Amino acid sequence: ETNPVHLDREAALAAGFRDVVAPPMFCVVYSAPAMGPAVLDPEVGINLAAMVHGSQEFVWGEPVCAGDVITTQPRLADVFEKDGRGFYVFQSESTNADGKLTVRGTWTNIVRGV
Repeated sequence: ETNPVHLDREAALAAGFRDVVAPPMFCVVYSAPAMGPAVLDPEVGINLAAMVHGSQEFVWGEPVCAGDVITTQPRLADVFEKDGRGFYVFQSESTNADGKLTVRGTWTNIVRGV
């Protein structure tokens, strides 16, 4: 990322941000760790040996700035079968300390041989 708001505090402040702004894909750093327990939940029952990462999508909200405290809540949103494969769709919502949404993620895992 080369945008100065991501690298230079003065540039970020001049652009109206509270501090240096995290690049958009930095959301993986704070949201992915919350997904592990959701995927590994025994009640979900994913066969990890047969699982591959299918896709992920993000919709961004409030910018994340240096010093922000972010909380991520994951949930299993959908499970379906197609062509002998199981699709497990998880969603995550990450919010800052003010309760404002910073990013919503959709994470799809595919399990073969279902």
